Amino acid sequence: MDEAVFPRSFLKAYPRAVRAEGCFVYTADGQRYLDASGGAAVVTIGHGVEEVARAMAEQASRLAYVHSSQFHTASAEKLAERILTLAPEGMRQGGRVYFTSGGSEATETALKLARQYWIERGQKKRFRVISRLQSYHGSTLGALSVSGNVRRREPFAPMLSEWGHIPPCYCYRCPYGLRYPECNVECADELGRMLERDGSENVAAFIFEPIVGATLGAVAPPEGYVQRISEICREHGILMIADEVMTGMGRTGKPFAVEHWGTTPDMILVGKGIASGYAPLGAVIVAGHVAEAISSGSGAFLHGFTYGAHPVATAAGNAVLDYIEHENLFARVDVAGSEMRAALEPLKRFSVVGDVRGIGLLWGIEFVLDAKTREAFPADARIASRIQDDALEAGVMTYPIQGCVDGTRGDHILLAPPFTITTAMIQMLAAGLEKAIAELEKTHLAGMGGWSAQV
Repeated sequence: MDEAVFPRSFLKAYPRAVRAEGCFVYTADGQRYLDASGGAAVVTIGHGVEEVARAMAEQASRLAYVHSSQFHTASAEKLAERILTLAPEGMRQGGRVYFTSGGSEATETALKLARQYWIERGQKKRFRVISRLQSYHGSTLGALSVSGNVRRREPFAPMLSEWGHIPPCYCYRCPYGLRYPECNVECADELGRMLERDGSENVAAFIFEPIVGATLGAVAPPEGYVQRISEICREHGILMIADEVMTGMGRTGKPFAVEHWGTTPDMILVGKGIASGYAPLGAVIVAGHVAEAISSGSGAFLHGFTYGAHPVATAAGNAVLDYIEHENLFARVDVAGSEMRAALEPLKRFSVVGDVRGIGLLWGIEFVLDAKTREAFPADARIASRIQDDALEAGVMTYPIQGCVDGTRGDHILLAPPFTITTAMIQMLAAGLEKAIAELEKTHLAGMGGWSAQV
């Protein structure tokens, strides 16, 4: 029966999920897996929350769909107000929320909004959106244009715009060979140098992930980096777009990650956790001055999606927020995050573990040939996928990624469990990873031929 589905990969067999409850997913063959990655850092409140399903069903029975060019709905209006309340204070006055069906659509929306913002202000030359190498902002062509992940861009390069990328903020592998704090966040100043060198008269915005999720593996910047990026954007009069599709809605212990550094972007991209996977939903939080440029200018944003502000999806978003508030789950992230740190730190004793990093309930583990030299495994060894497979045998689901070193080499796994994860589940997660990593260490120490023959 599954031969009709176009799979993500024809090279693997997929177990059939039949139900999920709390932090666990159950398959047709009777297996139970701890969802330690929240799918792809999506699930925040856990699986199978009946209140959310009930709210969606009630909305669908009353009003399943209207087009956003023709009607507004109470569910969308309510969710927009609640999201603005969670946003950084500087975005609330006059701010607006534009709903999409996911993160990639949110990126597309922000790119077009940045362009129209400048058109409305009479600066039609501005169109470039600068980003960072090793970033990932979505799978659509516009989002991929501003993404800096080599492996994901390469097959589609002829179809992509190239507007400029600066090096990432990646202290474990500093692109300048420097150390913090002596570096004075040199990687942030590269944005200023690019704008001075190439000119900023055609630059509309800078987009970045405050904490890089999938493509670097939960890499958080040091103190001062985000603040410096914000200063440079202001100095050159360009918009700052924070991609919080993965980090927003409480994943890092605050509603939005930029709040860790006290900065206020012009736009924030939201997705994944906004509806905890119960419905496809994303959004762009738009600061008041950006929205006002459109409202007092042409009066219409020339953009839209068929399912934008979908009533059932926004009803899911409201129900998820209700559950978060009732269960005080944002506060739970800090507690569980501290427990995750304590449980994962001992994994550093393995020579194949280069770095364990994270904040809140977003964690990454990077694997290396040699922890001292930080040399990466060959790309064809597929180490991250191997760890995923071995951890799965122990009942733990992880999110494997390659390319964090140079776009091709560099293996890590991402961990982003539901906020409802318990202490016992965190111990189960750590035990499953320890088993998988110990097996990798064993074959690695047996020699290159030993491990490469088994991957």
